[in-house]
Amino acid sequence: MLNETIKTLRTSKGLSQEELAAQLHVVRQTVSKWEQGLSVPDAGMLLSLSEVLETPASTLLGEAPAETKADDCKAISEKLAAINRYFARRQAARRRAVHWLFILLGILTAAIFPVLIELKSPYLAWDYSHPETAVIGVVLHALEWLFIRAAPVVLIGSIAGVFLTRKRHQNG
Repeated sequence: MLNETIKTLRTSKGLSQEELAAQLHVVRQTVSKWEQGLSVPDAGMLLSLSEVLETPASTLLGEAPAETKADDCKAISEKLAAINRYFARRQAARRRAVHWLFILLGILTAAIFPVLIELKSPYLAWDYSHPETAVIGVVLHALEWLFIRAAPVVLIGSIAGVFLTRKRHQNG
């Protein structure tokens, strides 16, 4: 809603993202993120944006132009707070998903080791004079060799990933 309104008003004024960014003293990527809905301007920037686009801030936030109120700043702040809460929830959900992905990757890597130890590379005793068993044996040996070499790095990386994506408790 906000992203589409910004883009529509910008193009109707004949401004490029670069020109709008220059007038707002931000980089073009900031305007692009607003228009893609990846971020939202803060209250002060929203007021500057409304001045540059010559439209009330409430219109940018989706209200009909006739519905302007005397306490625009409060209404704008409430809407921006709601949008920011939405983005925070979305970011927290992504963080949780990545966190659990790291946990599962570590568990899977650690679980494969006992299986490989128990199997004791049975293909090493195969008859390699037959082409089919020779190819399969070489492929299995290569995969096992790659796993043994990569597993410590994957395990350390997944442990680091778990710690880096853990939920941080905020005081106060």
